[in-house]
Amino acid sequence: MAEKRMFIVNAEVARKVDESRGEMSRSEFIDFLIEGQLKEDKEYKGDTVNKNYVTKEELYKSQQGIKELLRSFLEFFLSYGLEVGKHSDKNFNELSQKLQALTNSSNKEKES
Repeated sequence: MAEKRMFIVNAEVARKVDESRGEMSRSEFIDFLIEGQLKEDKEYKGDTVNKNYVTKEELYKSQQGIKELLRSFLEFFLSYGLEVGKHSDKNFNELSQKLQALTNSSNKEKES
């Protein structure tokens, strides 16, 4: 049997433990919380294979990929509209401006 010690905590903390522990004893619940926190800290500091977040670089690459995909779609639809010959000047000019803006923003970000 494990050695037992007295652990003094604020009344508010004891109340939170009692409200949250369910069927666990106070000791089991506190041990569960500590082990969970230590495991989380270890995963955060060391093992990045199972991470639940993205890095700044990954987010930037994703944004660039989405912009490139949008630019490709716009180019396709513009060229398709030109081939079919059924485009209105207003829509064509609007899409051309969006395509140009995407190309410019993509070029500026590559230079940075």
